[in-house]
Amino acid sequence: MIVSTTARPSGHPGYTETLPCTAQSASTARRLVRTALAVWGIEHGADAATLIVSALVANAVDHTDCRVIRVTVTRPAPGLVRVAVVDKCRTLPVLRTAGADDERGRGLAVVEEVAWRWGVDRLPWGKRVWGELRCESGR
Repeated sequence: MIVSTTARPSGHPGYTETLPCTAQSASTARRLVRTALAVWGIEHGADAATLIVSALVANAVDHTDCRVIRVTVTRPAPGLVRVAVVDKCRTLPVLRTAGADDERGRGLAVVEEVAWRWGVDRLPWGKRVWGELRCESGR
């Protein structure tokens, strides 16, 4: 499997990495998020952003049968960071309330708690699940 990281050549800044749809990809996704935020001078948002990407990768691994996922970190507007995971499954995620004894089922609840806002974009061949943070640059 070839893994590549790409910086966007035009438009708003962003980074993309295509990864295997496995639990081990969460650590690579977190590194990508931390690197992007460091480049942009907004390291203070890294903890929240890595929680979001971890939850989104875990959801893709648990709820799709995709071979690969695409992780993106973008700045769609000044002071805004969007972390997203794209997969080829058309089934939309459902926010649910996990019981106290449940070992799973809290991914989107974590995203909802940490993110300023979150959502899902339907794509012709799958979906993009994303969370946004408000992060002003320290530079």
